[in-house]
Amino acid sequence: MKKIIKKILFIGLIIFLLMQLYQPARNESFEQDITANFTKVYNVPKNVEAILRTSCYDCHSNNTNYPWYSNIQPVRFFMEHHIKEAKEDLNFDEWGKYSKRKQENKLDRIVKQIKSDEMPLASYTLIHKNARLTTVQKKEVMDWISKIKDSISSQY
Repeated sequence: MKKIIKKILFIGLIIFLLMQLYQPARNESFEQDITANFTKVYNVPKNVEAILRTSCYDCHSNNTNYPWYSNIQPVRFFMEHHIKEAKEDLNFDEWGKYSKRKQENKLDRIVKQIKSDEMPLASYTLIHKNARLTTVQKKEVMDWISKIKDSISSQY
C-alpha cells in the first residue's frame, strides 16, 4: 500500500513539474493608446483614481501587477482566464473606445457591483487586502460616478 501511495505522489509531482512548462502570456501592454484610458476620458480625482487602480485595474486593464505566486501553475492559468473574462466585460484602458451609451451602462454596472459588494471579487480581496473597499471609498467612487453620469446625460 505504501508503495502505491509513493508511486501516486511521484507521478503527481512529475505532472505538477510538467505543468510549470506552460506559462500563458501575461496581461502586459507597453504600447497602447493612453488617450482611451478611463482617467484620460474623464477628469478623475486622484483619490478615485487611486481606488480604481488598487481595486480594479489588475483585472480590468491591459496591465496586471503579478504577485510571485502567479508563476506557479495552475494558479497562473486560472488568473489569466479570470483576467481575460474581466477585460471582456470592462477594460479601463479601452474606455474611450466604448460608445457613450456603453460607457453609461458600464458606469451603472460599476455602481451596482460596488453597492452589492460583488466587486472587487472576494477571491481577489482574500489575498489583496488593500483592494477591499471601505464604506468611505465606495461612497467616493459612487458619488463621483453619479456626477459623471449627470454630465454625460446633459450632453444629449
